[in-house]
Amino acid sequence: MNKIIDFIKNLPQTNIIHSLLIIIISFCIYKIISKFFSKSEKRAISAKRLNNKGKTYFRLLNSVLKYIFIIITLLLLLQTNGVNVSSMLAGVGIASVIIGLAVQDALKDIIRGFSILSDNYFSVGDIVIYNNIMGKVLVIGLNTTKIQDISTDNIVSIANRNIEQIQIVSNTVYIDFPMPYEVSVDKAESVITEIIDEIKDFEKVEDATYKGISELDDSGIKYLIKITCSVEKKFQIKRDALHCILTTLEKHKIDIPYKQLDIHQK
Repeated sequence: MNKIIDFIKNLPQTNIIHSLLIIIISFCIYKIISKFFSKSEKRAISAKRLNNKGKTYFRLLNSVLKYIFIIITLLLLLQTNGVNVSSMLAGVGIASVIIGLAVQDALKDIIRGFSILSDNYFSVGDIVIYNNIMGKVLVIGLNTTKIQDISTDNIVSIANRNIEQIQIVSNTVYIDFPMPYEVSVDKAESVITEIIDEIKDFEKVEDATYKGISELDDSGIKYLIKITCSVEKKFQIKRDALHCILTTLEKHKIDIPYKQLDIHQK
């Protein structure tokens, strides 16, 4: 600690002032540009001219901008305090091998960050699952992707090198349910039409369709319906749809079949 204090004391006062000016000016310029990008993003969103991929590009660009300003500021500070930056950069070839080994994971994260965009893995606003956490993608940065857990609102940071473990949640729900063989197909499909009409009226449901018979089970015939809905409300909509199916079948006095074991005694 004493060595650091002695080093600062020995620095020319002009260097300290110049260093502070460089930091302040760099910070102000970064804030101005960052604010400009933020306002441009908000205007594009309000005008409905920006989709999820556009939001991703805006936020990644902001992240890249931050790192560029940090690097430039550090180089200017070194030059101001007597370090020959040109000579230092000339030796990057040797140093890069050493640094590359030390920061392999960080480099993987940066490369993966660009891969997310180029290969369109996911975008800001998408709903994804990571380690059994379902959340909305908030920010895609150079090193990490941040998601907000839908159930708790907690923010989770994911290293970009782990994108293979991230699953994108689709906006479709498939539900198959059985009816007894005693119920004719015509009657079953008439009841299903009633169920679908009710599901279509659910909030955040875009569409619901009957897909046909999915299986001839031991105890009954299984019918399949497909629901297209908001990804964030997907699981609640599935629960509501199951409730709707049960109550509609009860209204028509149709029992849900279940497997039974017949025992014959001699």
